[in-house]
Amino acid sequence: MKKIFQILVLLISLQLSAQSNPEDIASNPDEFQLSFFESIKQKGIENYDKALESLEKCLKLEPQNPTVFFEIGKNQLELKKWKESYDAFEKSTTLDPKNRWSFHGMYDVCYRTQDYFKAIEIVQKLVQFDLGYREDLASLYMKTQQFDKALTVINDLNATVGKSEKRELYKAQILNNPQNQSAEIKNLTDLIAKNPKDESNYNSLILLYTKANQDKEVEKIAAKLETEIPSSEYAQIGLFKKQLAAKDGKNAVIAMNRVLSSDKIDNKIKHRMLNEFLIFVKNNDGFETDLENAVYLFKSESNIKIAKEVAKFFQRKQNWSKAIPFYEMELKNNPTDIESMILVLECYLQNKQFDVLIKKSNATTELFPSQPQPYLYAAIGYNALKNFKKAKETLTTGLDFVVDAPAVELGFYQQLAIAHEGLGDGKNKAATDLKVSELKTRYKL
Repeated sequence: MKKIFQILVLLISLQLSAQSNPEDIASNPDEFQLSFFESIKQKGIENYDKALESLEKCLKLEPQNPTVFFEIGKNQLELKKWKESYDAFEKSTTLDPKNRWSFHGMYDVCYRTQDYFKAIEIVQKLVQFDLGYREDLASLYMKTQQFDKALTVINDLNATVGKSEKRELYKAQILNNPQNQSAEIKNLTDLIAKNPKDESNYNSLILLYTKANQDKEVEKIAAKLETEIPSSEYAQIGLFKKQLAAKDGKNAVIAMNRVLSSDKIDNKIKHRMLNEFLIFVKNNDGFETDLENAVYLFKSESNIKIAKEVAKFFQRKQNWSKAIPFYEMELKNNPTDIESMILVLECYLQNKQFDVLIKKSNATTELFPSQPQPYLYAAIGYNALKNFKKAKETLTTGLDFVVDAPAVELGFYQQLAIAHEGLGDGKNKAATDLKVSELKTRYKL
């Protein structure tokens, strides 16, 4: 009777193990139990080979016991015997298909051996036991570059359990490729239709269209957002365009400044907005100060050329003092922009800042020694400050680099004439004056 009771305890414990961790088995002093617990003990002290010997004894007594195969799989896994481990876990699932632990063991083997496609098949079964495995599924789809499937799982998880930093990184990686964006555009469009008051979906869709340079679509979504959530920072994009079209510059500036001050909004959008405002300011007086302030909000962005465009705007108006800081801003972010270097030298000349003109010109010739214009500007500065000797040296050096540039060549000889006169060299002054006359006649300057 006692023996029958012990057998019943063993059977119940093994049955329970199928629904919990297979190591959780009650003690029973018969041969099977002694061998089984000996295997647990040996595994605990990392004697995996000895643990397997004990499990082989168990298997001879109960050749169809899924728990024994599960334990064999775990010990073989520790020994890095991948095939033997996988086969044992697989046998366990065949005998007990409702126990997720053995499926997890198979998954563990596949992951360690980097057989990610096989791992996906197993995780798809594990999801039926525990939805938490969807996180693993998303990672596996990323590893196997099945980005469309990864995106589907990520969007499902975002909708059901909320966003996570890891998944957002995955999503950004996927959407960097334009080929993967159409599915996400549809997903976001559907989400907006279902919940038009959720701002995050509008923002994500605007970013996607921005990266794809689809300006018209950006305007459409921003306009819809402005209708649904007028207080949104992204809504200011649509509001800005509407106000510019109505020539309501005052309120357009308010909307623009909110966008430019936002950390959320992509720089491409800010750049386009600034360009649109620059065009507006060219045709509408009274907003130059707003334009200046707007550029300063955006001055640290090295890939944006708006500072240079604003500098040219003020230079065309012959407002040299206002043009200079914007050229300098451009050169701080793009220090090898030769066009900006030459244009700012002209501004310093027109502003009669001769000391600065000489310093900036010499710095430019060090960077671009074969460019003739900086030599000419430096010489103009030297002549203005009556340093005629230095002007002559600079002009003589720079003339070697003047090629097919009649106006520049004329400027060199005109300044050389001034230097000769300042040095009291009448002979060379007369010869240089003849050269100036000849150039004017030849090139009709």
